[in-house]
Amino acid sequence: MAELKYFTGSMNSGKSTMALQEHHSRGGEGVLYTKQDRAGSGIISSRLGLKSPAVEVGDALDLYDDVAERKAPYVICDEAQFLSYKQVGQLAGVVDGMGIDVYCYGILTDFQGQLFPGSKRLVELADKIEVLPVYARCWCGNRATHNARVVDGVMVYEGEQVHIGATSRTRPCAGTTSWQAWPSRRSSSLDHHQIALSFHL
Repeated sequence: MAELKYFTGSMNSGKSTMALQEHHSRGGEGVLYTKQDRAGSGIISSRLGLKSPAVEVGDALDLYDDVAERKAPYVICDEAQFLSYKQVGQLAGVVDGMGIDVYCYGILTDFQGQLFPGSKRLVELADKIEVLPVYARCWCGNRATHNARVVDGVMVYEGEQVHIGATSRTRPCAGTTSWQAWPSRRSSSLDHHQIALSFHL
């Protein structure tokens, strides 16, 4: 039975590497999608140096129609947090309507601890959600569970959810580090790390 699976983890946890490994292990016959990869448009790249051409997902791309046209035996989508609410629904339609496995890889939350639209919809629709067992480290030395935005060497807490620029970097950070910065986290009774851990149950 086909499934929609979401593999998630902080920055530097090996998501893109795992996506490319899955593609290789399944014979490389499926379709690869990505959106806003660090290496540029139309490519999936890992920090280990692995790369593969991929279909760049534009805002107007109908993923259901595109998969149907390509007749792909499976689908892998990296940087899935950047997909729209509608596009995630289209991938769910691929699973249910075509009987094709869809594997999505991405981070859950942004630098303010808020779910990305694509991640939110994947949490709602995925048949399985798996937190990657490889944990990146925060600069404080603790295990990273969230993501921080660093601009010109300074951690920032406000701004657009998606920002691409030479002076901006997203880095993994620990929950204790993010707790000091996010008022929304301090006032929340259940943080996103606890939500992620519940997927193992």
